[in-house]
Amino acid sequence: MTGSTGFDSDILAYGLDVVFCGINPAATAVADGHNFSNRSNRFWPVLHLAGFTDVRLRPQDERRLLEYGCGITAVVARATQRADEISAEEFRLARPAFEAKMRRYAPRTIAFLGKRALAAMTGASDVGWGRHPDQFAEAAAWVLPNPSGLNRSFTLDALVVAYAELRRAVPRA
Repeated sequence: MTGSTGFDSDILAYGLDVVFCGINPAATAVADGHNFSNRSNRFWPVLHLAGFTDVRLRPQDERRLLEYGCGITAVVARATQRADEISAEEFRLARPAFEAKMRRYAPRTIAFLGKRALAAMTGASDVGWGRHPDQFAEAAAWVLPNPSGLNRSFTLDALVVAYAELRRAVPRA
């Protein structure tokens, strides 16, 4: 998904096992051209520790996620310092294109990183962690804690437990 900055956060291919879906790209990702690149972001170590990758990838290795049946996208293309800068209106406007993209790429599972993204895409008012009871764009929908360094509600260990639950539920095709 290319926003006004020209940064394309999408690491996608048809039929992936899991697409990790952030709310929007971080300003640091736009600045250096790689997803989850802020040093405080725990995405890459969590993926490895949860068993999605056999080595700890770096942001510069993000395209290698495809080798593991995984991808990355974001609901909203506009980069911000903080995800809470995205308005309800931006989510509403982003939904049709995001849903069409997910249908086109047809992942088995969409893992929304944070409750707010799934709630905005489905209109659900009470979103819990883990597998969502309803599908989104014909894919299983999961809600995982956001690995951002700004999200200190979850320790590294708690993030690994949550992501490992998804890993066990979605064996590689």
